[in-house]
Amino acid sequence: MKRAGLVLAAAVVLAACATTTSPTGRTQYMAYSDSQLNQMGAQAFAEMKSKQKTLSGGQQSQYVQCVVQALVAQLPAEWRQLQWETAVFVDDSPNAFALPGGKVGVNTGMFTVAKNQDQLAAVIGHEIGHVYARHTNERASRQSATSTGLAVLGALAGARYGQTGTDLVTQGGGMAAQMGVLLPFSRTQETESDEIGQRLMAQAGFDPAQAVDLWKNMVAASAGRAPEWLSTHPDPQNRIRALEARAPSLQPLYQAARQAGHTPRCGT
Repeated sequence: MKRAGLVLAAAVVLAACATTTSPTGRTQYMAYSDSQLNQMGAQAFAEMKSKQKTLSGGQQSQYVQCVVQALVAQLPAEWRQLQWETAVFVDDSPNAFALPGGKVGVNTGMFTVAKNQDQLAAVIGHEIGHVYARHTNERASRQSATSTGLAVLGALAGARYGQTGTDLVTQGGGMAAQMGVLLPFSRTQETESDEIGQRLMAQAGFDPAQAVDLWKNMVAASAGRAPEWLSTHPDPQNRIRALEARAPSLQPLYQAARQAGHTPRCGT
């Protein structure tokens, strides 16, 4: 029963998915078009701005916009052509995000953690990396595939064991999928965005070594967190070690960018 269900689920999902390659060379499966995700991203961003207080102009808004523009300028042409938009939300939590379609949000609380423009570029570069690598589409596609698979297995179990069988598969299978597929997959995306963002900031003329300092500041500012195996994000210390290991190899890229005139002057 399980084998037949998985084969059927896989056939349904794969028929609807397109295969792409991420900026780091990783194979991805997408069930949705870029235009669909871009439209949803724009709608979500507009809704957030309507419900949360944002800064209208001012130094901090210009600061964020300057950093975003410097990073976006290093993306391939098709990504530069998106309607990039920034907003600064009045919120003390140190957080930032980017949505499909080129929508970037930064909380005012981030300025207490990102101490200079290079550290802010590390945060925003990471978030732009999610957009550039189509992570929202990928994750939505994976969740859709998981739901489809569980629905098929639940139907087959119900045919053999009744409603009890269906419930066991959908409830127990949902937990197993979350622990074994969706959470680790999200950590893969986070690690990939770290790599993309750190390279992007070096190409834009921001010091890639500052990504390490940024995450040290984030750790210092955060309270306790769940173990890595229960989290959608890599363990902070593992993340810092990876950023530290990558930074020296990006220094030549950073120096070349500065010599080529990429010298952002966005703020503190």
